[in-house]
Amino acid sequence: MGTPLISIIIPCMNEETTIGNCIRKALSVLKQEDIEGEIIVADSSTDHSREIAESFGAIIVTPEERGYGNAYLEGIRHAKGKYLILSDADDTYDLSEMPKLLKPLMENNADFVMGDRLRGNIKQGAMPWLHRYIGNPILTKTLNTLFGTNIHDSHSGMRAITREAYNKLNLQSEGMEFASEMIIEAARKRLRITEIPITYYPRKTPSKLHSFGDGWRHLRFMMLYNPTPFFYIPGTLLFIFGIAMTVGLATTSRLEIIRIHSYILGSMVIIIGTQMIATGGYMNIYGIVHNKIDRRGLTDKLLNYHSLENGLIIGIILFIAGIVLGSRIVYMWVYSGFGSLSDIRGAVMSMVLVATGIQIALFTLIVSIFILNPQRTSHTKTL
Repeated sequence: MGTPLISIIIPCMNEETTIGNCIRKALSVLKQEDIEGEIIVADSSTDHSREIAESFGAIIVTPEERGYGNAYLEGIRHAKGKYLILSDADDTYDLSEMPKLLKPLMENNADFVMGDRLRGNIKQGAMPWLHRYIGNPILTKTLNTLFGTNIHDSHSGMRAITREAYNKLNLQSEGMEFASEMIIEAARKRLRITEIPITYYPRKTPSKLHSFGDGWRHLRFMMLYNPTPFFYIPGTLLFIFGIAMTVGLATTSRLEIIRIHSYILGSMVIIIGTQMIATGGYMNIYGIVHNKIDRRGLTDKLLNYHSLENGLIIGIILFIAGIVLGSRIVYMWVYSGFGSLSDIRGAVMSMVLVATGIQIALFTLIVSIFILNPQRTSHTKTL
């Protein structure tokens, strides 16, 4: 057997009912098309899946850890083909349709091809309505909006990619978010992405998917790559709204009980907004350190050494101002014989200054530590 042109990678965990049929279809296509190929099964099974796959001549590899992403990473690591086919072992994807996905790659019209179930043929009972009409469309729309893609079925498990294109991707995800990471990285590397309608069949065994858990992992991963709409924008809006609310009430001559509550609410909104902005910053830095986000534009300016120094100074100034204001109020309270606290506005403002100052100072300190030597953590695994 010579060097295979195609490597078919199939992750498998306890799919003894269907793994044989998947391999049989793949072998049939290779024979009909007269293509040299190999079938690699990344197996973590405790049933007879491994023995069945071996009986069909598949190459068996065992990932060190379980997980959808780990299985593909291990399988592709052993693959030798120029073109890579990715598909599941549950026979929901028809490997007889492989030629449709390979054609754009072989004709050099695409670098990465995805099977599109939503515009293809979804057999009755194959996809739960929650996935078909809510989960998949929402997550796909979110991914397209955040990363400028035009995908219709971002969670399709049947894909094809050239080895050259795959080598450009920095894929590290261990779980189901591997599917989203692959598309996001392909968009970052400006690969030519094409979708081909495919048929999707019902599972013959119970599904291993966890709708909300897996959906959250995909969303969390998108937050890592682009925290701006999740944290920066809402955090900034909350911060501005809180400032406007507290400043407006602070300038009134009287502070009635209703306005006191609004004043306190405004101060809380300022703190929450600051925390959301800081959280977005932490995720941004994590993405930069792990080569998930490009360091450029405003982000690059904010991560400048002098900018971080200025941030630390601003945080310290706010903290000291809050302490000074709070100390004056405490002194007046003690001087009055520990009576009722009359300067509520000053007390609230003192709290806001101290909390915001600490948040800014700690943020700049932590970020400066992260970017001291990003290469040291470049091999750390992602979420």
